[in-house]
Amino acid sequence: MNNIRTQLLICQGTSCVSNGAVEVVKAFKAALKEAKLDKEVEIITTGCMGICELGPVMVVYPDGVFYQRVTPEDTREIVQEHLLKGRVVQRLFYKKPDTGELISIMEEIDFFKLQKTIARRNCGIIDVNAIDDYIGADGFVALGKVLTEMTPQEVIEEIKKSGLRGRGGAGFPTGLKWEFAAKAPGKQKYVLCNADEGDPGAFMDRSMLEGDSYSVLEAMMIAGYAIGANQGYIYVRAEYPLAIKRLEIAIAEMRKYELLGKNILNTGFDFDVEIRIGAGAFVCGEETALIHSIEGKRGEPRPRPPFPANKGLFGLPTVLNNVETLANIPYIILHGAENFASMGTEKSKGTKVFALAGDVTNTGLIEVPIGITLREIVYNIGGGIPNNKKLRAVQIGGPSGGCIPEEHLDARIDYESLKELGAIMGSGGLVVMDEDTCMVDIARYFMNFIQDESCGKCTPCREGTRIMLDMLTKICQGKGKMEDLDVLEELAVRIQDTSLCALGQTAPNPILTTLRYFRDEYIEHIRDKKCRAGVCKSLLKFEINPEKCTGCTVCAIKCPVKAISGEKKKPHKIDQNICIKCGVCYDACRFNAIKSH
Repeated sequence: MNNIRTQLLICQGTSCVSNGAVEVVKAFKAALKEAKLDKEVEIITTGCMGICELGPVMVVYPDGVFYQRVTPEDTREIVQEHLLKGRVVQRLFYKKPDTGELISIMEEIDFFKLQKTIARRNCGIIDVNAIDDYIGADGFVALGKVLTEMTPQEVIEEIKKSGLRGRGGAGFPTGLKWEFAAKAPGKQKYVLCNADEGDPGAFMDRSMLEGDSYSVLEAMMIAGYAIGANQGYIYVRAEYPLAIKRLEIAIAEMRKYELLGKNILNTGFDFDVEIRIGAGAFVCGEETALIHSIEGKRGEPRPRPPFPANKGLFGLPTVLNNVETLANIPYIILHGAENFASMGTEKSKGTKVFALAGDVTNTGLIEVPIGITLREIVYNIGGGIPNNKKLRAVQIGGPSGGCIPEEHLDARIDYESLKELGAIMGSGGLVVMDEDTCMVDIARYFMNFIQDESCGKCTPCREGTRIMLDMLTKICQGKGKMEDLDVLEELAVRIQDTSLCALGQTAPNPILTTLRYFRDEYIEHIRDKKCRAGVCKSLLKFEINPEKCTGCTVCAIKCPVKAISGEKKKPHKIDQNICIKCGVCYDACRFNAIKSH
């Protein structure tokens, strides 16, 4: 007989694990045993709940009470006070950023209540390693429906009617891609899952694989049935050990339940899945480079056509979708295309998962209806900019995305609107930047990443990104020329038009959008030798205010190049010819006597 009266859902995503969530689970087990509640209270180790900034996080069910930043030392108090005496532990409640109001119920926190979860519907709810939990959440019902009630063409038509577009960046209609592969001649076909998530700050795919591997595997099987494939591969970057571990557990459990392999559900359908681990090359997120990598070749893109749907893995018809795209499939089959298509905009249906990062109060993973505005994400879900700073820009779409300024915050996030602004949806990176951000340096940072990750196969990307990086570096050092701006724009357009793959074709986006919206900052760097954000050190000038300087000599002692001189208890001076602009003196001064400009 089941005597469980309470469940403790404790996040075991990478972010929470790195903050001690594993130790929290161990401490809870000990505290529950001590209180003799171990037979009445069940611990569920879930995937990421989304609000990574506050981890480790947990929810007490059925109460729905949400606790944040839980430590092993807090566990005994939660057990004794909340579980035994019914008195919640208020100091661990979520605190509303603008008012300081304490909120105890998870669904009442703006970060959660303004979201709509489809792809992440099970993350943070089911036990990450328990196939029975996934089955209890309607897992594999969609697969059963497909295998027993629908023809392959009916499955494809349902996905087409849903309006689902690829969530990996390109936004190509998923159902159309499946249809091309289904019609392509060939006895052997393949289904691939792209989990090679390489964008800086992006962790959407990692989180979904850690929190709900089963839905992705189920979707791959549905895709296999639709196109006539019996083999799938999941390509995961090696930097995701926890995701790989949970995928391995899920695959083993499905084989144990005979949900992978031969004659699945006694329908005559065969399908199996294997994991392939990538070495970390950003370019392997491009579909043809990923295919080459699985084949054991160098991860380089090839010209298209032919497209993978006709000639993909081992030269055979192949469907390749990313993790988020696949995670939507079981929901669409179960709830219907119309249900999914009712969310989003006319041309961009459903929801989108974003990794919300940067200068925003609530960082983490969010899933929102497509068509939501940037303002709603930054201020309502994200809780605004910390320390009352002003917003400078939002960078969306990863290193190949674009920087959108504050005046366009009310723009709706969909494929068409973002393209008009010079950005892309991308895989879902969304970085908020405050007033202390130098937009020229941001363009340099992303171009440095792109140049470093270029596979070097085509000249426009290999050489063009290097030239643009060199020019941006010189501008940040105060060595740029006004004509550089025209050259940058011309190069950017040429690289877009002539690069072999999407990495090169979208690489200039950060430069083009910062030139479009923040050109005045480029001009300041070149003409005035000034970085308004104080980020570009070569353009900084440190000076000592004689009225505030007490002559304590700390700055002179700390200066690594002995650029500061002066008598003790008298104002000091900085020799600008010697100063290397390291900022050590600025950090060391206790009297705010040193200013930078």
